[in-house]
Amino acid sequence: MTHFTKTKISGVYVAEPEVFRDGRGYFMERFRMDEWERIVGPVRFIQENESFSMLGVMRGLHYQLPPYGQSKLVQVVWGAIRDVVVDMRPKSPTFGKHHVEILDDRYKKQLFVPAGFAHGFLVTSPEAVVHYKVDAPYHPTSERTLRFDDPFLHIDWGVSPDSCHLSEKDRNGYYWETAMFEIMNNY
Repeated sequence: MTHFTKTKISGVYVAEPEVFRDGRGYFMERFRMDEWERIVGPVRFIQENESFSMLGVMRGLHYQLPPYGQSKLVQVVWGAIRDVVVDMRPKSPTFGKHHVEILDDRYKKQLFVPAGFAHGFLVTSPEAVVHYKVDAPYHPTSERTLRFDDPFLHIDWGVSPDSCHLSEKDRNGYYWETAMFEIMNNY
């Protein structure tokens, strides 16, 4: 059984699966379609991805332009991350707002992120393996990056951005104003 919690951001949920631990280790149900659909509605994940990163690596904030957005179900298999999502849906009541969630291998929490969000994370443990499901294929020509340090967003990453390891693409993402101009032209 999984316990679901709504966040303050429309459509974003935190799921805490029941973990059964004993002297041998643990068992949990990572995903049950009937439970998820009862909470978030129909969702059809078509692909699973996994990344490995070291302490201080920041990935994102990535998104795909409409109509190629991806819903994601994110969970940490090993380590810990500070996971961040930004609502980029112009008609959403939480448009421009963000949510920060700590995900780690101890508590096994999952974060459901609907299509229309930018998503990124910062590794806060020596190493982290992040697993996520998506409901739409990667579409390279519609992928964009939102600046992790955009002053409009006021995201608290918990560390100085200068201490993070980013790809060139992530370091040079769009500022909110530029991203919104392009999003509005694709709606």
